[in-house]
Amino acid sequence: MRKAIRPEQAAELIPDGAVVMIGGFMGVGTPERLIDAMIARGIRDLTVIANDAALPGKGVGKLVSAKAISKAIMSHIGLNPEIQQQTIAGDVEVELVPQGTLVERIRAGGVGLGGVLTATGIGTPVAEGKQVIELGGKSYLIETPLKADFSLIRAYQADYAGNLCYSLTAHNFNPVMALAGQTVLAEPEVIVPIGVIPPDTVKTPGVLVHHLLTRAA
Repeated sequence: MRKAIRPEQAAELIPDGAVVMIGGFMGVGTPERLIDAMIARGIRDLTVIANDAALPGKGVGKLVSAKAISKAIMSHIGLNPEIQQQTIAGDVEVELVPQGTLVERIRAGGVGLGGVLTATGIGTPVAEGKQVIELGGKSYLIETPLKADFSLIRAYQADYAGNLCYSLTAHNFNPVMALAGQTVLAEPEVIVPIGVIPPDTVKTPGVLVHHLLTRAA
């Protein structure tokens, strides 16, 4: 049986300047209580790898509002005017990555691949400074893997061994990010006894999860 820790304890594990992957899609499937605890701790200078910057006051957008991010690697920031303003002001460095490429770079980091070949971005600013190879008469970019010091995951259910299952769009980034973080912190909605989660619905096995967060009161 694994002992769950409070969000405040989990936040203390993450130092300033850490590289963190944060699951979710416009805030859906994002570990909100853990983010709140990080902000309360006053965390700073994060490199955040996420699908998007969400909205002000929601998901990753809370970290943006708190000016806790120094670099963002994301596919989309268009619905968060605060990160746009911080980028223009030079307070945040943003690396925009096509969404499919972003997922594949994270997966490559998680499974130990040396990179990803993709035609997405050829002939656009995405290709600037990147190696291009020819294969079968077609040009491909070599995209490097992404890894993180911490992966912050939101799950629907966890069992006492740390096995996780997800609900709906929370599947989009959480499972693949759970592969690519050196330390995985999972915030489940509920924690259930072993055997309650059917084995074929486990998307992240407990061996990958270092800490579970206590359930919301």
